[in-house]
Amino acid sequence: MITSVHTLVYSEDPEATRAFLRDVVGWNYTRDEKSAPDWLIFKSGASEVGVHPRMGGEGAARWEQPVHHELSLMCDDIEVTVAELRDRGAEFSGEITDMGFGRGLSMRLPGAGTILVYQPQHAVAYNL
Repeated sequence: MITSVHTLVYSEDPEATRAFLRDVVGWNYTRDEKSAPDWLIFKSGASEVGVHPRMGGEGAARWEQPVHHELSLMCDDIEVTVAELRDRGAEFSGEITDMGFGRGLSMRLPGAGTILVYQPQHAVAYNL
């Protein structure tokens, strides 16, 4: 039986990314003593998996994405969450926008690009 989802973030600076997830995002973690000394494995909270189409729309509204996988962080109140994360040093690009499926924006993840933080406007499965 599948017991959980293990998400991987590949980083140019793993120590900075781990420190950010520990100190700014505030996730609890365990240390994997069999790995490098600072190898942290984070409890990321409840999870869910959505499968999206690769392309859609018609005419000028047509869109297409390459086959890929994406990690997003969900929250209950985007304004409060962004303010708390900013207070702890997080950097965001742009402003909170309505993305159709929720309201969100991209947060800089040190050494690993950006990650979407959003408040869902869709039915959620993580609490089933």
